[in-house]
Amino acid sequence: MKEFLLLFRNVSGDNQYITTPKDMLDDMPNWQAWIGGLAQQGKLVDTKPINYGGTVVSNQGFNHQPYKSDNIVVVGYLLCKAEDAEEAMNYAKSCPILKYPNGSVEVRGIAPFEL
Repeated sequence: MKEFLLLFRNVSGDNQYITTPKDMLDDMPNWQAWIGGLAQQGKLVDTKPINYGGTVVSNQGFNHQPYKSDNIVVVGYLLCKAEDAEEAMNYAKSCPILKYPNGSVEVRGIAPFEL
């Protein structure tokens, strides 16, 4: 069994996520069911939403805004176990964030860290 990181992205507003409190409330049962399904299979390692505020640290200094590309930001993550990338991508295909026009899930394998 390998580990995979699923990064959730969606469009952002002016110093906030576009998703409204009503959308978030309406979506919660879908997220709970989706994450719960992974947990019941013993495939969930960890998951959390990410606060909007952040700082990008680079050689040029600090940018006290989250990294955005075309107004899209990382909004959360899920770390899971899967036999292979295809299984992890199948989890991603049913992610509730995909209901949003700009919602997406990036699937990345976790590389072993060797000393």
